[in-house]
Amino acid sequence: MTQIIVLPHVEVCPDGAVIEAEQGQSICEALLANGIDIEHSCEMSCACTTCHVVVREGFNSLAPAEEEEEDLLDKAWGLEPRSRLSCQAIVKDTPLVVEIPRYSINMAREGKH
Repeated sequence: MTQIIVLPHVEVCPDGAVIEAEQGQSICEALLANGIDIEHSCEMSCACTTCHVVVREGFNSLAPAEEEEEDLLDKAWGLEPRSRLSCQAIVKDTPLVVEIPRYSINMAREGKH
């Protein structure tokens, strides 16, 4: 199991959390399995940006983002150099510290789909 520290997020995880994830699981799957209700509008199919996270520690342990993920990340609110779509970032054996951005862009919810 790999430790993921989730920094506080006012709505999704107000106190922050320390969770355990299985290697080979996506960050999104790990968050959801541990009761952290991160938005994931496309059901983890790499078709939106609602599960965007910033990997504050352990970023280099993740496999590089594929081109499709990179293209979507360009549309994410609060994009940073260590941004990933949590549905695409697969946990390995290195502990991670992740931050869920304050906002997400959900085109379907906002009627722009």
